[in-house]
Amino acid sequence: MAEEQNTENNAEQDGEQEAKGGKKKKLILFGVIGLVLISTVVLVLWLFGGNSSNEQASESVPEQTNRNFESASAPEIGNALYVGMPRPFVFIVPGDSRERTVQIKAQLMVRGEKNEELAKKHIPLIEGTLHEVFSSSTADRLKTAEGKGQLRELALTEVRDALQEVTGKPVVEQVLFTSLVMQ
Repeated sequence: MAEEQNTENNAEQDGEQEAKGGKKKKLILFGVIGLVLISTVVLVLWLFGGNSSNEQASESVPEQTNRNFESASAPEIGNALYVGMPRPFVFIVPGDSRERTVQIKAQLMVRGEKNEELAKKHIPLIEGTLHEVFSSSTADRLKTAEGKGQLRELALTEVRDALQEVTGKPVVEQVLFTSLVMQ
């Protein structure tokens, strides 16, 4: 009889230990899954989130430190001011083996407060023009520094042409990429 009780007690203890071990495994599994989910959310926010979409900075740059711009390319002599696009441009471009998603954050460099106000007033026109130019690119082109430079120059030309038609002035001196991410 005593032996039967000992074997029953041992069987109960073994069952409790297995249950505890199973609980520990489940707890560890849920912890790992939670950690992966949190890491994924943080990574997505870091890649696509970022700063406020209404970023705007203004900065004075002495004329002697400016690059040698052609006189026709400088819309107005004055302080360099930067007009941020309200939201990043997200689009899909064809690649060598598959399509890729691209995100570009851009700012416009203008000269003088009048041009700054004109650029801010015509943000929808500028956004539409930039999105059209950016989405006409390819992944192979965006992989190289030369391709990115050509895209910036094309964007500048198209934005200037669009603003020239509406305002009678080219307004923008440079299109600057503050961020370019391709996946």
